[in-house]
Amino acid sequence: MDKISLFKKTKIFSFLKSYPKILFVASEAAPFVKVGGLGEVMYSLPKSLRELGYDARVFIPKYATLDAEKFALKPECSGISSQSGDEDPYGLLVSNVLRHEDERGRTTAYFLENMEYYEKRANVYGYNDDTVRWVLLSKGVLEFIKKSSWKPDIIVACDWQAGFVPNLLRTDYKDDPVLNKIKVLFSIHNLRFQGMFDHHFVPEMDFDAGQAAIPDYFDERILKLNGMRRGIMYADIINTVSPTYSKEILTPEFGEALSDLLNERRAVLYGILNGIDTELWDPETDGEIAVNYSSKKIEKRAENKLALQKSFGLGEGKERFVIGIISRMDEQKGFNLLMEIMNPLLQNIDFQLAIVGGGDNAYRGFFQDLQKKYPDRVAGHYFFDGKLARLILAGADAILIPSRFEPSGLVQMEAMRYGAIPIVRKTGGLADSVDDYLPGQDAGTGFIFEKYDKYALLIAIIRASETYGNKKEWQKLVKRAMAKDFSWEKSAEEYLELFRSALKSGRKEE
Repeated sequence: MDKISLFKKTKIFSFLKSYPKILFVASEAAPFVKVGGLGEVMYSLPKSLRELGYDARVFIPKYATLDAEKFALKPECSGISSQSGDEDPYGLLVSNVLRHEDERGRTTAYFLENMEYYEKRANVYGYNDDTVRWVLLSKGVLEFIKKSSWKPDIIVACDWQAGFVPNLLRTDYKDDPVLNKIKVLFSIHNLRFQGMFDHHFVPEMDFDAGQAAIPDYFDERILKLNGMRRGIMYADIINTVSPTYSKEILTPEFGEALSDLLNERRAVLYGILNGIDTELWDPETDGEIAVNYSSKKIEKRAENKLALQKSFGLGEGKERFVIGIISRMDEQKGFNLLMEIMNPLLQNIDFQLAIVGGGDNAYRGFFQDLQKKYPDRVAGHYFFDGKLARLILAGADAILIPSRFEPSGLVQMEAMRYGAIPIVRKTGGLADSVDDYLPGQDAGTGFIFEKYDKYALLIAIIRASETYGNKKEWQKLVKRAMAKDFSWEKSAEEYLELFRSALKSGRKEE
């Protein structure tokens, strides 16, 4: 270890010795429950922090889908009061906290147990009273901390669902001698989602400025709260999941009607690029793919292409150029652009397209029609399937991600780890993680287009297709992509710096 690295480690562990306790509050966390990227981050980031010496724990609801046989739970705290003015004769708001530790005692997670709002629900999201459920989670975690012998120094509250945590800490609980010492970091994973409404079309009468007290649970006004706005307003530190996205959201184009507020708080706004779990995503050990391989044995990767083609019913051939899509099908992900160019592309370029992901019926119908028209060249499974997604990562030559905006994105990192070359728009985390290919310069890890425009996307796909024809250049491109380090260690160390800043300074009122 060189002197600089040794100094960094010494500095970090000196800090950790004084401030070791971090609590992540979120609506989901793998391996317990995962709906999207947030769940994966809530597994990988606390894990990486623990490996650096942190006492990092997670707090989520106890959903009906939690596998109690796989994840043993024990009572930690009972009779958690909601601290609400509501009359609750049936005890709907009284909760308990359960605790899980893995066999090695390295992972600690807490679960808010409530029959009415979590265990009677089949899904994590999608209920008319979701705001009530997240306010209950936020109050539950604070009441738990008051009773618990374990007290965090920092709470990391994630997205609008946990945005009520900083709000409550700085208002309802501001005089509590235990809670008022805790610093809170509000982590924005996607600014687009702010509450149980479309924030682009909020009547003036329903607008939540974030300054009024949180209403009682059974007050209809609670359903109109903007958890994202409140999290931004009251947190000590704000972070987004990539440096570029933290700058983009200061503009009206990407700010989702919150750019003015974010500019007011920009002094405490930071961006840290997400990472991936490189043990979980490793083509050398992945048991879900057909053949394991590495950048040193890259020729073996072609066997996965054949397995992909066979699984999807595509025409088989190792030399065919295969583009994969692993995505939720909606407007954010650039599917409008794809609908405009896919027919002419398929008519003029010889490539195959494999798709995994659910979403909007209009997009799904479009690709199903393409599949009927080009049965040996287009195939899709229009629901998310983790095994098929890994097969695409290992077997496709390129991964297409033409997002209108992308706060971080994990698929492009996973793709490079497996040697699938990203074709991406220059936005958010895609811009921070993919370097544009420069012919003849031994540089670049993917193909980037900047303008959100069908022609720009068309040119990027053509560039990738033409480059694929030069096998020597393509192999070097694949090796560079596989050599990129997207492990969580670097990101975790950047979070340490944010925690240090939060703990050393009082909250600034911008």
